Amino acid sequence: MHKTLKFYGIITSLGMLLVLIQGALVTQTGSGDACGPEWPLCYGQVIPESPTIETMIEYTHRVVSGVLGIMVIAHAVWSWRRLSHLKETKIFASLAVIFIIFQGLLGAAAVVWGSSDAVMALHFGFSLISFASVFLLTVLAFEDGKPSSLLAPTITTGYRGLIIFNLLYTYAVVYTGAFVKHSGSGGACAGWPLCNGQLFPPLEGRVLFQMGHRFAAGMLFVTLLILFIQTIRNYRFNKPLLYSGVISFILITAQVISGAVVIFTGFTLYATMSHAVIVSLLFASLSYMTLIAYRAKKGRRYVKR
Repeated sequence: MHKTLKFYGIITSLGMLLVLIQGALVTQTGSGDACGPEWPLCYGQVIPESPTIETMIEYTHRVVSGVLGIMVIAHAVWSWRRLSHLKETKIFASLAVIFIIFQGLLGAAAVVWGSSDAVMALHFGFSLISFASVFLLTVLAFEDGKPSSLLAPTITTGYRGLIIFNLLYTYAVVYTGAFVKHSGSGGACAGWPLCNGQLFPPLEGRVLFQMGHRFAAGMLFVTLLILFIQTIRNYRFNKPLLYSGVISFILITAQVISGAVVIFTGFTLYATMSHAVIVSLLFASLSYMTLIAYRAKKGRRYVKR
């Protein structure tokens, strides 16, 4: 069922992940203004002549983002038509299109008029929502026709709230990390977990931003550990919840480790890009758990067509 749509959804999801990776690459290499203050042209040209490495990084990011924007819209329309009997389809299709457009406009505005660190962090956040929405649309195509008891289990109100809290809190932590990166606060603390050899350094300037992100990330690890324990203890017989819960905990553990690696390696390209990829996958995994919680709350029933 939906074989072609499933394949297209996988390709689009991977493409959106590539866009997120490219965005991290642009930030890490400082290539955001490598095409000049122009968009969609690059130094007044459709294809830049004799480009520098930075220009090629920015230019390819624009091209790939443009292509994926079209692919996301096509995926949303296709899913809307084929999966219209699933209520969630319209929600995720709308979110995917709205946020891919916002992400593109925000990126263009940042190039032409310049932007603040907070707005550039928002740019990554918008891309993340679009990626998660495309991922969930793809999941719906794979799940269509499966038993409702598997996809909409009975869960407690507290567990449902814990899932939703972790999703929203993860999104907030993503913003703190993106702000640290765009504000140049990543190197404010030498060492990890200590900051410049201190457990409690003076919280001012960029050190405040860096330590704020570390604290927020540490608390996220704790809340996801609690979610993991609750899932194993009470919902291990439901495979969607079990797998997504285990994957989420593995990813947050990897994210904490990668954050330390970023510090110790001096913010190398591969370390920082891995950090961005892991948190993107974590957000997608938690988004799926939230979808399950939403179905359980509504008593959603799936029918095979």
